[in-house]
Amino acid sequence: MDHNSPENKDAVQAFFGNRSNLISREKQQRSDFEFRQSLSPTAQRACTIVSKIRQQEHTIIWSSNQRKPHLNTGTFPPPASSSQEGEDEELFPGMIFNSAKNHMESTQLWRIVQRMPKGALLHCHLGAMIDLEWLFEQAVETNGMVIYASEALSDERVRERIDVNIRIEFSASCDDVEAGSGKGIWDAGYETMKKVLLKNAAQTFPSGGKVGFCKWMKERCSITQTEAVSNHLGVDAIWRKLQSAFMTITPVVYYEPITRKFLRKFLETAFADGIRWIEMRGMTRSFRLEGEAELKENRLELVRVFREVIDEFMGSEDGKGFWGIRLIWDTLRSFDDEAIIADMKLCMQAKKLYPTLISGYDLVGPEDHGRTLHSLTSVLVWFQSELRRQNLTIPFFLHAGECVGDGDSTDQNLYDAILLKTRRIGHAFSLYKHPLIIDMVKEKKIMVECCPISNEVLRYTASIKMHPLPALLARGVKAAIANDDPSMMGQGTAGLAHDFWQALQGWENLGLAGLGSLAQNSVRWSAYEDQTDDEWMDDISQGAEGTSIRAQRIREWDAEWEGFCKWIVEGFKDV
Repeated sequence: MDHNSPENKDAVQAFFGNRSNLISREKQQRSDFEFRQSLSPTAQRACTIVSKIRQQEHTIIWSSNQRKPHLNTGTFPPPASSSQEGEDEELFPGMIFNSAKNHMESTQLWRIVQRMPKGALLHCHLGAMIDLEWLFEQAVETNGMVIYASEALSDERVRERIDVNIRIEFSASCDDVEAGSGKGIWDAGYETMKKVLLKNAAQTFPSGGKVGFCKWMKERCSITQTEAVSNHLGVDAIWRKLQSAFMTITPVVYYEPITRKFLRKFLETAFADGIRWIEMRGMTRSFRLEGEAELKENRLELVRVFREVIDEFMGSEDGKGFWGIRLIWDTLRSFDDEAIIADMKLCMQAKKLYPTLISGYDLVGPEDHGRTLHSLTSVLVWFQSELRRQNLTIPFFLHAGECVGDGDSTDQNLYDAILLKTRRIGHAFSLYKHPLIIDMVKEKKIMVECCPISNEVLRYTASIKMHPLPALLARGVKAAIANDDPSMMGQGTAGLAHDFWQALQGWENLGLAGLGSLAQNSVRWSAYEDQTDDEWMDDISQGAEGTSIRAQRIREWDAEWEGFCKWIVEGFKDV
């Protein structure tokens, strides 16, 4: 039979029909299917425009350096562009974030993502939410701040090495520290761990004074571009840098005068990025009140300060339209039972004092090197029982599956998180390997707090293209995008635009509609008020059709989304 015969053409058409039907059936299983079906004509047009812009930028920007060998010689010509370090750089869709960041912020997609209503930020750690140069500038100008080091930093090669084994610490000191006494930390002969006035140390920094000092400290406390592209640095090495960074900045962030400025700056920056609601982790034993001579247990005082700054922002002109912020109380998963129980008791005290501020509980820190949820079962079950006895509502929002394992003890945290009735899962990076758990997550309406750039920088995935979230979305798992520790990961801001851009540019099946679905999910799975497990499930199920605060917020976001789509259609109509 000839391939142009009527019979063969009919068979080919039947094949094409079966193919289209198969693709359509699979798309109906996606987590964003319902959202896509509800799109208005304006939103559909906006999605089409953004898809065209994305394709144009792939061709013009991200494929401009794709090189082809000369026909005669078979050799490759040199690249068309180079990186800031002067090294050859190929631009391509889905390249690693710390290299793409140099180029993404000049694109049309960036302009669109910046304007997008992002809903809620549900996974972030307060200490890593603001540009670090700004933070150290505040520290330098704060009375009483001192700096000390484990060795003299007079050698430029030592300063450039930024070795995590060299301790550089800050403190709010009530002791008299003379500005010009003795050797400074930049001088040979410096007395190890001798406190030096921070302002004096910054002004005398050998490479650029105060400005150079703040830039240098930012490099010490964040994953630099060089470190991001160093393939020999694995998960453990990057985590060591991250933990060292937290140890360095915690005494700065959690000194009361700076804490107040820092939290206000965080709220203003997030709100300006289109974030309307925040649930943050950010408890520490290192909080020091202004003028306090000794470090002591101050977490209840820290919550009081949080409450005051939040109320001040919400009542200001700058805070108009912002929905609010709640605190997920957290403690390090590496602590022993006694320390964690003491922390849980303090959390319950805080809940009684500030019932609307405390929304949940979590255990944080690197999962591979902390205790598993399984090893903490007796403590976690005790906490749930004690909450019932005291008639308190503090649900779990647990980190789980932030690992590359498959069946190891860390990966198995996913089982325990579900059995402990977590309402959302932080990261859930390894969830895609668990078909039964995926079904349970869907059945129990558990949402994944996904942090794409964090997962990449911490070496859980090589690039956005290899991230497992698209596989989970295709299976119907609900998720929202968050930023985790943006100031340390290279974003340098409290906003979500970088993570949103990476997802939109890197995942073909997502598009603007899929990104909108993720943003709406963040609104739908936020903990605006205390609810029992049954109330939470019912409210999540009803979505915008309910009568609760949740339903109202979803409707508000939907209206904002529609206005955003209209802005795209009007502003990019020539695309």
